[in-house]
Amino acid sequence: MINTIIFDLGNVLINWDPKLLYNKIFDSEEKANYFLENICTLNWNEEQDAGRSLEAGTKALIEEFPQHKKDIEAYYDRWEEMLNGPIEGTVEVFRQLKASGKYEIYALTNWSSELFPIALRQFEFLKWFDGIVVSGDEGIRKPEAAFFQILFDRYQVKPENAVFIDDNLRNVEAARKLGIESIRFTSAEKLEKELQALDIL
Repeated sequence: MINTIIFDLGNVLINWDPKLLYNKIFDSEEKANYFLENICTLNWNEEQDAGRSLEAGTKALIEEFPQHKKDIEAYYDRWEEMLNGPIEGTVEVFRQLKASGKYEIYALTNWSSELFPIALRQFEFLKWFDGIVVSGDEGIRKPEAAFFQILFDRYQVKPENAVFIDDNLRNVEAARKLGIESIRFTSAEKLEKELQALDIL
């Protein structure tokens, strides 16, 4: 019986896209894409999500690409410009789940511990969660099984009684291996239908 819902945050409940910043910095989308695919990559950013300090991550990348120093520094100096508000449809699904009173609702997020307080200030709905596990605080991130286990242990969550929602297929597959019913998020409308099919909404 499902009694627990676990949400990812970025691009499930909160719009986050580095292109929002780098399309301002570069004079073409092609240049912005190249920079994000080859220099300030998602893999590099995830090292900060896993606990490396923003300063250390930035310094390491500048040492590798000194000619891009200014643009690399912008990644975290202007990080808030990558946020584009809540995904309203998913927030409404969250609101309905919360209002039902049937579920414990948690967040399991890959997020730098230095940056997450900004999100907490900006998004009121983050206060609705019964608990939030932030990778940067724990020094480990999805898709590592041990990161999921932190949430299970801290909040006495049984995988077989939970549903996990994430936009990243890698993370969804990792959760399924742990016995969690998992949904790959693509849109709020599709999420609502999938939760209805599971008799959760």
